[in-house]
Parts: sequence; structure tokens; C-alpha cells
Amino acid sequence: MVLWLRTTPDASLRLGLISSKKVHLRANKRNRARRQLREAYRQIRPKLNGQVDLIFVARRSLLKATWNETKNEMYSLLTQAGLLAECPEKSPVPTTPPEAPNA
Repeated sequence: MVLWLRTTPDASLRLGLISSKKVHLRANKRNRARRQLREAYRQIRPKLNGQVDLIFVARRSLLKATWNETKNEMYSLLTQAGLLAECPEKSPVPTTPPEAPNA
């Protein structure tokens, strides 16, 4: 998938989805790709910040991707764009120092 950002004075994290016939010739497959992107965005949107409009362009590989792959791809694109703090697959670094071995 591809992410385009559109900055205008009235931008407010609105979502635009594009799935052309390059994704699949059948409309039901293109609609499925759009539904997947819309649902992933719905779950991620509360974590976003910024004043831009987002346009996601579906690619053919989206039809074969699992749900987690789709969400992780969206997380990574939004992180690269600076709209999201960090990617979900990265585990946080422990804040407590490791214990010293007893001698």
C-alpha cells in the first residue's frame, strides 16, 4: 500500500481510499481491499496526531496479506510520515536495570 498526505487549512485526518482495477478486475475484491484499509484506519486513528488528510492506495499484495500484515504496514507508513509515535511490533525497552549476579 502507498500513503499520500494532503495538507490544507481544513485538513483533519480525513481518510481517502483508492483501489483501482490494477488491484483486481473484480469489484468485490477491490471493495474488500478498501474495507480492510478502512477498518485498520478506524482502529489506529485515535493514536494519530497531525493536521493532514490521508490517502491510502491499495496494491495487489493487500488481497493476499493477513490482517496483522495489513495493520503493521499501515503502522509503519504512518510512523514514517511522523503521524504515529512508534510501530506496534517493537517491544518497549525495560526500564529497570538488570540485576547483578550474586557472587
